[in-house]
Amino acid sequence: MAQVCVFDAYGTLFDVTSAARRAAEEPGRDALRAVAPQLAEHWRLKQLQYTWLRAIMDEYAPFWDITQDGLDWAMEKVGLADDAELRERLLALYWELAAYREVPMMLARLKAAGKTCAILSNGSKDMLDGAVDSAGIGEFLDAVLSVEDVSIFKPSSRVYDMVGAKFGCSREEVLFVSSNGWDIAGATGYGFQTIWVNRAGDPVDRLPHRPAHVLSDLTTIPDLA
Repeated sequence: MAQVCVFDAYGTLFDVTSAARRAAEEPGRDALRAVAPQLAEHWRLKQLQYTWLRAIMDEYAPFWDITQDGLDWAMEKVGLADDAELRERLLALYWELAAYREVPMMLARLKAAGKTCAILSNGSKDMLDGAVDSAGIGEFLDAVLSVEDVSIFKPSSRVYDMVGAKFGCSREEVLFVSSNGWDIAGATGYGFQTIWVNRAGDPVDRLPHRPAHVLSDLTTIPDLA
């Protein structure tokens, strides 16, 4: 049984599509409404790709900068590059991403069972603090760990090293949960117990390491911790 339960943030605890969806629901957003799902998908994909490429190139930049770069690419891709007001609105909403509905109860169950709970994320510290506060889940977290402290993105082992450094635990004592298959592969290879939250029902990534468990949402995490 794991004593330390560590969660990726974006896409795992927080719904990264909620910014585009919320903006599209606002009055006067007809152009966005027509392409909101595509914009959200492009934004997330470029955000991830830029972290991987910057890690390979050893060209670290804060996640907030990368988030803006990804949005700029996505807005140009869907034909909305000239809407500066929309850009600012989407970026503002990214600081208030909705948590998936099962998150508070899941974390509460883990804490009631005596587990240590933390976030380990590519996100910048201020971004993560904003998301945690907006979702109201700070009381369930013992730490929010950001790659800012090591200046490289997941799946670098230097990021996963932060967990043991913070909590003094062995790798085998950690349950790591992520919605990103590449992140799970990295964490599994590192030696963590892993759960892949596969909300989209995607195939398992063809990478050297596979998740110990695959779930469709976070509800039953406490049963496996």
